[in-house]
Amino acid sequence: MKTIITANGTRVQEFILLGFGVGQQKRFWLFIFFTILYVVTLAENVTIIVLVVLDAHLARLPMYILLSNFSWLEMCYVTSTVPRMLFDLASTQGIISFSACFLQFYIFFSLGDTECLFLSAMALDRYLAICHPLRYPQIMSQNFCYALVVACWVLGFLWHIFPVALISRLSFCGPNVIDHFLCDPGPILSLACPPIENFPLISQIVADALVILGNFFFVVLSYGAVILTLMKTSSRGSRRKAFSTISFHLVVVMIFYGPVAGMYVIPGGGSESEVAKLVTVFYTALTPFLNPLIYSLRNDQVKEALRRLRKRRIRLSRRRVT
Repeated sequence: MKTIITANGTRVQEFILLGFGVGQQKRFWLFIFFTILYVVTLAENVTIIVLVVLDAHLARLPMYILLSNFSWLEMCYVTSTVPRMLFDLASTQGIISFSACFLQFYIFFSLGDTECLFLSAMALDRYLAICHPLRYPQIMSQNFCYALVVACWVLGFLWHIFPVALISRLSFCGPNVIDHFLCDPGPILSLACPPIENFPLISQIVADALVILGNFFFVVLSYGAVILTLMKTSSRGSRRKAFSTISFHLVVVMIFYGPVAGMYVIPGGGSESEVAKLVTVFYTALTPFLNPLIYSLRNDQVKEALRRLRKRRIRLSRRRVT
């Protein structure tokens, strides 16, 4: 274990990520599985971004401006953890430097915070579109939508600066083995040398609880208002179509907030290491893979945009031939 000497004693300079703790053959199959999952996830989200950029109709709609940014966010989110996981599965050491570990911690949680904010922004968009349809074009203008996008990114990356800085200043004098495949605050805090002050832990819990619970309740209230409006005013046919769309949105919300709340809000939620790893795999690798399928690629407007893009490519190819 490499160390450096500080005024307070010895300080760990590297951590060792234990990963999944399985044999060589299982590591190989996990490597293949997560590689395929990662590539398909990137392909799905790139498809959505390209569609929104190339299709003039989708590019003007606030919902798809938000969705294209959400797809870019999902690509960054999965890239913050999966490539490192694949590297550790392919090697046998799992060594990560102190700085790289806390950088991953900060980026991973900042992207998670940004995802919470984007889910709230998309819930706000649906609330305004369905509950206030006459005022929707004035309120959700392109300028307001882009301001909302910038606010989500900026606030998401500001939120965890203070907790991560506090935890990184704790004393780590060994052992340096993290029983996880990423730099998660729970396993990191368990390695801090005693006496551990409560303030860094409390600040981390408060930061997680505020951003997760605050945005979750906002999303629930927004969609609750949408459902009540649909029950009162819509015809049966339009109500069924709207409920179908809203149900997909709620599925995305639940598969993201359920595991995340279980890990970082409920006391002791991430105490069992193997359970924590499985839950973390779900919201770091599987959720970014499922979100495009649920949110966008089943959407009629997205399917129509794909048809328009395909027809455009066919026309261009015919012109080149002639």
